[in-house]
Amino acid sequence: MTGGWAPDVLLAGIVLLGGCVQWLTGMGFALVAVPGLVLLLGPAQGVALANCAAGVISAVGIADGWRRVRLTVMVPLCLAAVVTVPAGTWLARRLPEPALMVCMGALVTVAVVLVMRGLRVAALRGGRGAVVAGGLGGFMNSAAGVGGPPVSLYALNAEWTVREFVPNAQFYGVIVNAVSVASNGLPRLTAPVWVLAVAALAAGALAGRALTGRLPERRARALVLLLALAGGLSALGKGVAGVT
Repeated sequence: MTGGWAPDVLLAGIVLLGGCVQWLTGMGFALVAVPGLVLLLGPAQGVALANCAAGVISAVGIADGWRRVRLTVMVPLCLAAVVTVPAGTWLARRLPEPALMVCMGALVTVAVVLVMRGLRVAALRGGRGAVVAGGLGGFMNSAAGVGGPPVSLYALNAEWTVREFVPNAQFYGVIVNAVSVASNGLPRLTAPVWVLAVAALAAGALAGRALTGRLPERRARALVLLLALAGGLSALGKGVAGVT
């Protein structure tokens, strides 16, 4: 799918970085990795690989923190996400690739800016806010591979601490990515590239685990957002160039 060792190494690097970020913050694989994977593999395959990788690392992460999951909030949030995943898949399959690149780049860029600004809105509070965040997240995850920002904004408005957010984000990641993979399908990669991607994801998880508690939270968050913003703008630029 990638053709040559250089793109394969680049893919492994993107997956490794995304896995490290996801382990550190509970969410962030997609924001960091999707723009690069989309540029490398194309929108459909890039999103499919991101859904698989983010779901796997969320499943590994939740094993240690499942007791801290707030089921009263996360069940309606995840159900709302499940309902909207097919709509995201439907839209992604009907847009031309340049237009889809524009949409993905714009979604990532806008989402990062909103999280950076710490947007606080009444619609993202309480039970109604959980449903709104879940619905937006499910649609964005299947269409563009970036379903985390609405949940991040919900957590921000609910004033969750990082310790509260991480296990709940991982629980959400398992559910929404499993449903997105079922809706979008598996990425079409060769066996060697699959092995490389799995190894890179494992290495990223180990690196993230080693850095946990050593890297200041504010610096880690700023790095994630800056990388995501750069990637989003790159995907947006390539999409605009394709459209024009």
